[in-house]
Amino acid sequence: MPATALQRPAAPPLVDPFGRAITYLRVSVTDRCDFRCVYCMSENMTFLPRAEVLSFEEIDRLVTAFVRRGTRRIRLTGGEPLVRRGIIDLVRRLGRLIGDGLDELTLTTNGSQLGRHAADLAAAGVRRVNVSLDTLDPERFARITRWGRLPQVLDGITAATAAGLKVKLNMVALAGENDGEIDTMLAFAAAGGHDLTLIETMPLGEIDGDRADHYLPLSRVRADLATRFTLVDLPDRTGGPARYVRIAETGQRLGFITPLTHNFCEACNRVRLTATGQLYMCLGQDDVADLRRVVRASGDDDVLDAALDEAIARKPKGHDFVIDRRGAAPAVRRHMSVTGG
Repeated sequence: MPATALQRPAAPPLVDPFGRAITYLRVSVTDRCDFRCVYCMSENMTFLPRAEVLSFEEIDRLVTAFVRRGTRRIRLTGGEPLVRRGIIDLVRRLGRLIGDGLDELTLTTNGSQLGRHAADLAAAGVRRVNVSLDTLDPERFARITRWGRLPQVLDGITAATAAGLKVKLNMVALAGENDGEIDTMLAFAAAGGHDLTLIETMPLGEIDGDRADHYLPLSRVRADLATRFTLVDLPDRTGGPARYVRIAETGQRLGFITPLTHNFCEACNRVRLTATGQLYMCLGQDDVADLRRVVRASGDDDVLDAALDEAIARKPKGHDFVIDRRGAAPAVRRHMSVTGG
């Protein structure tokens, strides 16, 4: 197993050209998923050959290098990370870094496999998971996810809570689909003691349909909620782009992720590593650094450090997301499952 993050001499932190320290790494462990959410991917997807996907040893080496350079939070994503065979072994490997440079190891999941993995995740050092849940209506859930079953996800949330994991619910707000269900989701989250974050749909990848048909500005959602609730702005940050309010009437926390109505790039502290070892310095740009080539060509961590420096030096100031009705191609042609959710 590779050395722990602090067994090598200290290296300077990773800081981009705009003075933003890279303290948050999202790691996609697979592009595969057992759902086919309509805003995320086409129903008939072609997934990566397994030989192109990083091994657990390669992921471990890359994550360790990032932690040694100042990254404090790691989030495992996909695709659906829990469909990768042996995923708990990887979580255990990375969990050893907690307290040795790493503050937090978290996971984003669709919840379908949480029922059988929640206890092992908690035992391996995970304390918090994000669960994608766009509706509590079984028929609507089946329509949005195409392949998903709502009871399986709800059972997974229950298992995660029982295992002591803090659960945050992520809801993509879709006009004409689930926009009438936000109050219901707020009540469900409050009853379970969960935070809820609303997300604007993002123009990533070709899908079967037009995202403009379902684009819902969260500025409109917030204004509507403010007619029924008292929303108190919070300074809270959890390492990602969400901005939070406290709902005074219920005491719960509600987050908004608004890549379109409120660009969140000015404080961006994160980069994304794909399942094939490609490092995207920005979710909404195509510039990429091939770290798989580096780790497969050399066992020298100085070479890897140099590659990280070169990549972060190219991190742009922000993305170019836009959604309109002119039939334009998506801002980025790769699907979210390729980049990492």
